[in-house]
Amino acid sequence: MKLLIVIVNYRTAPLVVDCLRSLQSEEKAVPGMKVAVVDCCSGDESVPVLSKAIADNYWRRWVSLLPLEENAGFARGNNSAIRMAMRSADPPQFVMLLNPDTVVRPGAVQALLNCLESRSEAGMAGSRLEDDFGNVQISAFRFPSILSEIESALRFGPVTWLLARWMVAPSPPDHAVPVDWLSGASLLIRRAVLEEIGLLDEGYFMYYEDVDFCRAARQAGWSCWYVPESRVVHLVSQASGIESNIKPRPAYWFEARRRYFLKNHGLLYTAVCDAAWIASFALWRARRALMKKPDADPPGLLGDFIRRSVFARGRGVHRPATSSAPPPRSVNGVLPPNVPPFSRPGKFP
Repeated sequence: MKLLIVIVNYRTAPLVVDCLRSLQSEEKAVPGMKVAVVDCCSGDESVPVLSKAIADNYWRRWVSLLPLEENAGFARGNNSAIRMAMRSADPPQFVMLLNPDTVVRPGAVQALLNCLESRSEAGMAGSRLEDDFGNVQISAFRFPSILSEIESALRFGPVTWLLARWMVAPSPPDHAVPVDWLSGASLLIRRAVLEEIGLLDEGYFMYYEDVDFCRAARQAGWSCWYVPESRVVHLVSQASGIESNIKPRPAYWFEARRRYFLKNHGLLYTAVCDAAWIASFALWRARRALMKKPDADPPGLLGDFIRRSVFARGRGVHRPATSSAPPPRSVNGVLPPNVPPFSRPGKFP
């Protein structure tokens, strides 16, 4: 198999159908391309809707549907399909993670493949994400740090200028460049990377798993490339449901952030990051109130952050429960493993 594209669905069947429709031209242009749609126990009509769409559009030759019996999150959902493919008689040369709330522009997949095939040191390549009007979204990033936490929380022009080198989300370049990490919304991975470092860390339910994976690849000597020639429409928040100032930020975002810093930097560094963010964000909130600026933050963000920081939780991390479904049984004979804290799923035989 040349390429396996994995799409994880949770109650977004109409978006997945649109995404699959956009991949029809890519399937014709990339021989040996297959798509696995993983349904994370949506509990709605997702499975019958997707099954019908696959049958009605004659996609069965290149699209398969894998229903899980647990809402296991983004990392484990992707891993369930990747693990099966990697253990098959014809493992893919490349694996692509693709969000359900995306529409792939013509040539986007081939542009990512061209990048990796022309650069032996490149382990991953990511697309330019854009809205449906073509406006670019930031999808190439720097690794988070203490200074980036200050910059992002304080939101003060002179400080942002001073800390520009540490800004996590700088303006995206207009040409292919190596970057620290790439958005998992549209990310192509070389098989050798998966064989060397393993799969996504299933301790993350959603968010930060792409940062963590790119960091592990960097430590193993692989580079990550941002490829703006690969254009993918990303309907932000349509799959995750996170809206900036409408609902409180979900618990799993805080758990993922704390897990990332503890796993990769240790307790002391994480404590300094948390303190820096809390102090900076409190200053921003005070300045915002004094200047009567619009409030674009999620409700209760500061209090939620403090309650889920290392000062309140210590080293404890867990995957928030989001489904009352029983533990997953095998899907096509493959059982997702139990994963202890701060570990990455094993490599392949």
